Amino acid sequence: MEHVVEMVNIRKEFPGIVANDRVSIDLRKGEILALLGENGAGKSTLMSILFGLYRPDEGFIKVRGKEVQITNPTQASALGIGMVHQHFKLVHNFTITENIVLGMEPRKGLSLDLASAAKRIRELSRHYGLNVDPDAIIEDVSVGMQQRVEILKMLYRDAEVLIFDEPTSVLTPQEIQDLMEIMRNLIREGKSIILITHKLKEIKAIADRCTVIRRGKVIGTVDVKSTSESEMARMMVGREVSFTVDKEKREPGELILEIEDLSVRSGRNILGVKNFSLQVRAGEILGLAGVDGNGQTELVEALTGLRSIESGRILLKGKDISSDGIHQRIRAGIAHIPEDRQKRGLVLDYSVEDNLVLETHSNEPFAKHGFLQREPIRKHARKIMEDFDVRAGEGAVTRARALSGGNQQKAIVGREIDLDPDLLIAVQPTRGLDVGSIEYIHRRLVEQRDRGKAVLLVSLELDEILDLSDRIAIISRGELTGIVRADETDENEVGLMMAGVRQGESA
Repeated sequence: MEHVVEMVNIRKEFPGIVANDRVSIDLRKGEILALLGENGAGKSTLMSILFGLYRPDEGFIKVRGKEVQITNPTQASALGIGMVHQHFKLVHNFTITENIVLGMEPRKGLSLDLASAAKRIRELSRHYGLNVDPDAIIEDVSVGMQQRVEILKMLYRDAEVLIFDEPTSVLTPQEIQDLMEIMRNLIREGKSIILITHKLKEIKAIADRCTVIRRGKVIGTVDVKSTSESEMARMMVGREVSFTVDKEKREPGELILEIEDLSVRSGRNILGVKNFSLQVRAGEILGLAGVDGNGQTELVEALTGLRSIESGRILLKGKDISSDGIHQRIRAGIAHIPEDRQKRGLVLDYSVEDNLVLETHSNEPFAKHGFLQREPIRKHARKIMEDFDVRAGEGAVTRARALSGGNQQKAIVGREIDLDPDLLIAVQPTRGLDVGSIEYIHRRLVEQRDRGKAVLLVSLELDEILDLSDRIAIISRGELTGIVRADETDENEVGLMMAGVRQGESA
């Protein structure tokens, strides 16, 4: 069997943590190899070494049987290795063509020759079924389309080995299906793919083999067809994982949040939310389901005070908070787990301990006479890190950017729950997390409900909405298309309403 890539005994250490501990993997020509592991297991580090972003401390890499030194992405690219990162690397006000040729701009004499580049991009797009318009501007296209641009970037550079890092964490169910089809097309053309993921369902659907990494070590490589999801989960986490959420039936209590006829403008000055009304009670999880970009962001920003409202009212425990500022709303009992942990949830260059007091740093005991008190802040951070299993190489003083995605998320969840809010707004709380972390965060959300808190869960993962919610509200084009009880509905009914079919109508 021909190996296109072999990584042998790779070791990589960062301060306080061994990310890769003598890891060996091999990729065969024309296969999809899944790299499965919890957040922080070392998957992305390993692929960053293959792509030339990091240098290994020990071990070596062979490409097509020949040992190579890869010291930067340009060398990786020259060897036919390309990578689609979890957070896309695109210039938003450039066209798709400009983004794809960036760094290797074609010239005619002294001037740029974008026309011939656009022609080649159209051909590649057609050949691989990508449906990309080379002249569109990045900020005007969907996240799924931006990902296709990243794929085209690799194909334009003649990549033979394509690395996908958590490619579905930002996609809708339909876009995930499309991406799988694109991957199959790539394999049919003789490309080889490494897929970094922790979604077992997707591995079963698309991968040939799966290498499992746990805490920096390879646990084993299995044939996907003959291995069950629960077996792979056990290899990944090191214990049995429950795929169902245990929650007892409860009668919800008093009304906590009332949204009355709310209308909110989106960034493009059109109504992102239209005459939207909803109630959330104490002791219930209300799931808000919808395809990305249907008004969820505008609604959450209006509730948390990040965006002003056009008309309507927001009541918290009967009090109108529509014109209150962000801090007033936090003090009134609203906590918010934001959808983008890196943009909205954390200050990445701050330490973990400072991130954990972002909303409360001016309160005693964290501040006295306008000065921050280090000791209480550190003690508080250690308690949250212990309670919420936040792992950081250098403890509370670790910079937030050095944490894995799962640990960043657990830190935010811990900080918000620690506020002891009446209303917890959880937006995409498990986006990009592995089964172990998902199980953990789900348990904490149900715990909030059982303690009599109101939880508004906004998620693009339909399974998550169906598993966790007591009631489900569906939003489509900024309007409420219906509310159903979670135990009386199914994926099909909710899916239809997400597509805009109102409750009780037939498609």
